[in-house]
Amino acid sequence: MDGRSRLEKAGIEAIDVALGRSHRTDPVSGSSGGPAGNGRLTAWTGLVLLVLFVAELVTLLDVRGLIGWHLALGVILVPPVVLKTATTGWRIVGYYIGHEPYRQAGPPPVLLRFLGPLVIVGSLALLATGVALVLLGQRSSRQTLIAVLGLRVDMLTLHQCAFAAWAVVTVLHVLARIWPAWRMTRPARPRVPGGRNRGVALLATLVLSVALAGWVLTHQNGWDLSVQGL
Repeated sequence: MDGRSRLEKAGIEAIDVALGRSHRTDPVSGSSGGPAGNGRLTAWTGLVLLVLFVAELVTLLDVRGLIGWHLALGVILVPPVVLKTATTGWRIVGYYIGHEPYRQAGPPPVLLRFLGPLVIVGSLALLATGVALVLLGQRSSRQTLIAVLGLRVDMLTLHQCAFAAWAVVTVLHVLARIWPAWRMTRPARPRVPGGRNRGVALLATLVLSVALAGWVLTHQNGWDLSVQGL
């Protein structure tokens, strides 16, 4: 099979998964549910992240007027992103070290295997530069870090570049994974052990997110939030 044929096959495989025509069968094992439990937690976390990222994107319509919400939502996103990275990483490690339930579940389509790490790196870069902006403050974030071909690069520029890269890979990822995630979280799905622990983990993550957001709004380090009365 030549390179073009393999690429076409990989594309068809990814589309079939995205449309629900093909899906992995995750084995249920142990008190945590094994791959099936991991898949449920990853799916729920992904849907929560989708809602939060959409809300964050809405603030870009008036980022100056909604800067307080933009900062708060950016920080709220950090713990769920870390949780989703951890659950995805756990599955990857389980597969490649030969843990039988994860080997049985198998890997995602090859294009999604390539796209997944890019989404993780893009999300972490976006949030890391965003947190750096909060810590640096409004004035310091505009100080030049480096100059490239006569162009001034500051932390805000890095954050904007990270957003552009993140947006491209994340749109593709969402299109490929939103329907499988929705199917996995429907109430009609068979019960998988460990549901209470998964709920506690997700709730604790969101509580931490809100706590961090509250801290940001009271220690915003020079960012002008007065337009919102915050």
